[in-house]
Amino acid sequence: MRAWGSWASVAWFLVPALVLFLVFVLAPIAVAVYTGFFKWGGVGPMDDFVGFENYARLFDDPVFLGDLERGLYLIALSITVQLPFALFTAVLLNQRLRGRAVYRMLFFAPYVLSEVVTAVLFTMIFLPGDGMADHLAGALGLEGLQGKWLADPSTVMPTLFVVMTWKYFGFHMMLFLAGLQSIPREILEAASIDGAGAWQRLRHVTLPLLGPTIRISVFLSVIGAIQLFDLVWVMTAGGPNHSSETMAISMFQFGFKRYQVGYASAISVVLFMISLVFSLFYQRYVLRRDLSGAVTSGGAR
Repeated sequence: MRAWGSWASVAWFLVPALVLFLVFVLAPIAVAVYTGFFKWGGVGPMDDFVGFENYARLFDDPVFLGDLERGLYLIALSITVQLPFALFTAVLLNQRLRGRAVYRMLFFAPYVLSEVVTAVLFTMIFLPGDGMADHLAGALGLEGLQGKWLADPSTVMPTLFVVMTWKYFGFHMMLFLAGLQSIPREILEAASIDGAGAWQRLRHVTLPLLGPTIRISVFLSVIGAIQLFDLVWVMTAGGPNHSSETMAISMFQFGFKRYQVGYASAISVVLFMISLVFSLFYQRYVLRRDLSGAVTSGGAR
């Protein structure tokens, strides 16, 4: 009886969370999957069943295939440029520098801003003719870039990546900084006594121990790039000529602008499945290994 009472008490605490999870997570997913099998404009009954036609159409749609390419482009740049830059800055700010607390605050501050505020700010910076970016390009002799930042298909994605880096760089820097400060100082001192230089300590001691943090940053970068919406929508709305559209932008466009809700639901299901597969892969092959081999001793701050 006592065991049953304990389980009943736990169940009562779990019920609200389970209800919220069912209503706001599982139910919308089920509705999206179901709607994806219909050709439906969002109003009236869903009576035009098309089966997997919407899903088959996705992989014949050059816009959606372009969305996948642009997602991979942002993921590649995030992993090869943004994260190494954040790691390098974290290593510098982990040293005894005068005013390092101020630098940490300045680098982290953009992350506190909402994506909409960030997008409006940089839309003004890249404003053709009067924007700060055009004036700076003119001063540096880069007149060919003036007016093209967000208006030219060849420059819009690199420009958006610069904005993404400005906003999220500080977050990853703080993650790396927390990971660096969790490394026991005794290990680094022992490596120094053994004759290891700064580069050798970084390569053979710091980076291996920082592995779990690096992998978490990679995971967050990939998921963030896949689901990117607000920043792009406010700055370009996916233009010019679909050259900055993401999967989330296409989903919104088809669902709320073109009233092809069935097709938009199919996009949302594919977006969800990509995120789910990557998350399960990370949990199965990366997170489990990191947790089983985690360093539990705290380092000096």
